[in-house]
Parts: sequence; C-alpha cells; structure tokens
Amino acid sequence: MHELSLPIPTPPPNYKSGFVAIIGRPNVGKSTLTNHLVGQKVAITSPVAQTTRNRLQGILTTDTAQIVFVDTPGIHKPHHQLGKVLVQNAKSAIYAVDVVLFLVDGSTVAGGGDRYVADLLRDLKVPVILGLNKLDRQSVQNADAIDRSYAELALPHWQTVKFSALTGEGTETLQTLLVDRLEPGPYYYPPDLVTDRPERFIMGELIREQILLQTREEVPHSVAIAIDKVEETPQITRIFATIYVERPSQKSILIGKGGSMLKAIGTSAREQIQKLISGKIYLELFVKVQPKWRQSRMQLAELGYRVEE
Repeated sequence: MHELSLPIPTPPPNYKSGFVAIIGRPNVGKSTLTNHLVGQKVAITSPVAQTTRNRLQGILTTDTAQIVFVDTPGIHKPHHQLGKVLVQNAKSAIYAVDVVLFLVDGSTVAGGGDRYVADLLRDLKVPVILGLNKLDRQSVQNADAIDRSYAELALPHWQTVKFSALTGEGTETLQTLLVDRLEPGPYYYPPDLVTDRPERFIMGELIREQILLQTREEVPHSVAIAIDKVEETPQITRIFATIYVERPSQKSILIGKGGSMLKAIGTSAREQIQKLISGKIYLELFVKVQPKWRQSRMQLAELGYRVEE
C-alpha cells in the first residue's frame, strides 16, 4: 500500500471522476460491494450487522474513470453515542458526493428501514441509483413481489439495477451506470491507490473483522482496536495491538480457555494482514477493559471515531 504523497498524473482527455456514497440499511452488502468493485479487500465484511464504522474510501481507477467509493455505516436507529456518530457520518456523506448508490437487500421485499433511507434521499440534487444487491439469493417465487416493492420505493428518476456483490453478476452494469453519471474530472488519487486509509487503520479493521467472525454475537460491537506500535525491519514486521472491550466478561470470551480464542483471532488476522504487507508478520494482541467507551465522546475520539464534517 502506498503513501498519499505519490505524484498524481494528468488523466487522458474526457476522463471522468467523482465520489460515490454507498448508502443503505445495515448488512445489505455495502462493504462486500466496495471490496468487489475496488478489486481487493479495503473494507471488513461480517455476518454481524453494523460492522462498518469509519467512512472508508475505496478507489477504483480504470482507463476511462476514477470512482472514489465512500462506504458508510448502515443507517439505523442509534442506541448509544457511537451509534449516533456513525449515523451522523453516514448522513453527512450523502451531501458531499457526486452520486449516491442506495443499496438494498434484493432478496427480500422493501421494509421500513429502506423507506426511511429513501426519504432521506428524496430531495437530493445529485443522481441516485437504487441497487438491488444479493441477486444470487433472490428466489424465483418472490422476484415479482420484491421488484414491485422497490419500484414503489424508487422515484421516477432513480434508475434501478440488480446485481450480486458476492458473485459479481450484474456489477459491470452497475459500474457503467455510475461512470455515466460522473462529470469529467481529474485523478483525485494516484491511479494505483485502492484506499485513502493508512495501513494502520486497515490492520485494525482486519483484526476487528476476525473478532466479529470468531465470536459472532457474544462480543458484537463492544470492541475497538488500537494499533500501539509497528516495527518494520527488512526481515519482519512486528505489530502490537490492543483490543478494548467494555466488560470483564467480554475480555474472558476474547481470551478463551487457555488463550485459545485470542490465538485463533491472531492467526486469522495475521493471514489477512499478510495480504496487505509483504514479508513475515508477527502480531501480538492484548485485551483491555475500558468501561462504557461507546458512551464517551472523549474515548470515542481517542479510538478514532469522530463526527465527520
């Protein structure tokens, strides 16, 4: 992964570029879609809802366009200070982009959460595309009812496209629609960059992903990761990270019997980080209890969660 100080070249004539916000309820596949379109993993994915926290920018550069995807937290009714920050960040992303991709779960009919998001987007001045994801899971019996429910949701000028972020079916059509709606513009980032996030941020997210996958509902959202130190030599990269939880019982779950859970998390996270960094990797994880960190604006800021302007 490269630093942002790389020189940015001049694009060819008639080149298009812009920012696309991916907006929708939790767990509709926003991160999976970002990763698929960018071509590699920049956002964590999990069967647990509301896993995306920071507004993460994935960058797709082709011969004709550069699309900067803003992968937002799922819009939901917040239950704590962290939730309020996440939803505010998602809403603010709507007004700072060139195109909005409103992503829904196309394997089920539209629900109240989808209608709530649609109402937020009704008066937008920028183009909105309604994307029906999870085409691979849509049953033939329910297809007509599902399509009708989203047709009612879409305004006359919202174009609808069906695809599967998991299999890739239909995503080329989606990409074409997005590019069509962009204006001519420059490279915003060097062409070989895939995210504007620093390596440490991605490392922390990959560790958090493994916690979500390994513990599922036991320690869902009470976890924050701090990368304390990264030591690099030509032979090895040593990473030291602290996992913060809110209760001693969550610490016990994360460590596991004889340290087995923490070892499993560390092994899986190291394999994922290995795709990001060349050479050997040593990863050491610590677990600390930080009571009610999600309710404290100061602790949220210290752990990297700030309301974005």
